[in-house]
Amino acid sequence: MSIEGLPLATNAEPSMGLFERYLSLWVGLGIAAGVGLGLIVPDGFKAIAALEYAGVNLVVAVLIWVMIYPMMVNVDFASIKDVGKKPKGLCITLVVNWLIKPFTMAALGVLFFEYIFAGLVSPQDAKEYIAGMILLGVAPCTAMVFVWSQLVKGDANYTLVQVSVNDLIMVVAFAPIVALLLGVTDIIVPWEVLLLSVILYVLIPLGAGYGTRKKLDRSGDPHHIARFTARIKPYSIMGLLAMVVLLFGFQAETIVEKPMIIGLIAIPLLIQGYGIFAIAYGWAYLWRVPFATAAPAALIGTSNFFELAVAVAIGLFGLHSGAALATVVGVLVEVPVMLSLVAFANKTRKNFPQ
Repeated sequence: MSIEGLPLATNAEPSMGLFERYLSLWVGLGIAAGVGLGLIVPDGFKAIAALEYAGVNLVVAVLIWVMIYPMMVNVDFASIKDVGKKPKGLCITLVVNWLIKPFTMAALGVLFFEYIFAGLVSPQDAKEYIAGMILLGVAPCTAMVFVWSQLVKGDANYTLVQVSVNDLIMVVAFAPIVALLLGVTDIIVPWEVLLLSVILYVLIPLGAGYGTRKKLDRSGDPHHIARFTARIKPYSIMGLLAMVVLLFGFQAETIVEKPMIIGLIAIPLLIQGYGIFAIAYGWAYLWRVPFATAAPAALIGTSNFFELAVAVAIGLFGLHSGAALATVVGVLVEVPVMLSLVAFANKTRKNFPQ
């Protein structure tokens, strides 16, 4: 299926390979490996943590660029010129991503960690967990959403438009919204660090991806981009898993002392995921949006650009912070949640216009 007048998105429907299908398992194994190594060779992780320049950990920066760059090659800004032809799905995506999701995530973080779980975590840890959740809530999905769209047989071209528009908005809106919500929750954030994170982990990879895409386009082969992204996609997953090992290695002692913290962080993240999907999917149903647009719109709103959230959490709060830990728990939670929502969407397909 396609939108009349939109360019063919030849690379927008990747298959869900072994890494993506079992990502939660790999993340779980990475957590176990990180905690184990962190306890066995803590000095090794301290040495990695010391490799910093201008407040940026060099090892972490390389891993994050490895994670993000393959996703940015998928973004096609040329598709945005036709954005007005089918506005309903895009409207749902943008309103949910930028006017609802960040604020519900912040509210859930405060509710759980300042009230419900107040006696289980220290006030400082609570603030950092809330900060990590906020960073997840303000970072809309860029790459995995192509996989979710493919699993519900969504309109690949429209998904590409939604992701491209989201990325453009993220360049200008991510830092102000993060600063606003962290300020409201009494977390002090240096603007210079936040802006540096956006430059390092959004603008530079986005520019590199755009340049690569333009170069591949000049080959004249419409499948060149798809083949290129298929080749480099495993590096993105490997970079993510290496990051998980590092983060949980840095957090090993804390996790061993307080093992229940992973579950505590996961609870509001689960509520957020299913709640946001209900809002977007319900809105699409009431608005009679065709299923091929409605399902991806809801899934885009539900999923997160957790790679960016991890990067900014590290930049703002440090490798050993609760904020960094919360963003990685987001990775662990997201994949099973999204697969369950894909299954639900496919079962309710008949309720939407086709």
